[in-house]
Amino acid sequence: MRNYELMTIFPIEEDKYKKGSEAVKSVLSQFGAEIVKEEPFGERDLTYVVKKQKRGRFVLLNVKLNPAKIVEIDTQFKLNNELIKYMFVQVEEK
Repeated sequence: MRNYELMTIFPIEEDKYKKGSEAVKSVLSQFGAEIVKEEPFGERDLTYVVKKQKRGRFVLLNVKLNPAKIVEIDTQFKLNNELIKYMFVQVEEK
């Protein structure tokens, strides 16, 4: 299990945000990831239009998961229409 930061961007509409957030958490738990911390960053303008969206709701998740599962999680995230963008970053152990 490695530590990762997962930055996610959801639509600003409340129902789409909740649906997308629940789907992300479901996929993570399905593949054995442990969500250590969830930190909302609020609504912000996007640098460029993504999936016809100009603004998004940013959420940072600190997760522990098996590195071999990232490809499978990535595939599931691409199928989620309520998730505008996401990025995994490995956190260095001190």
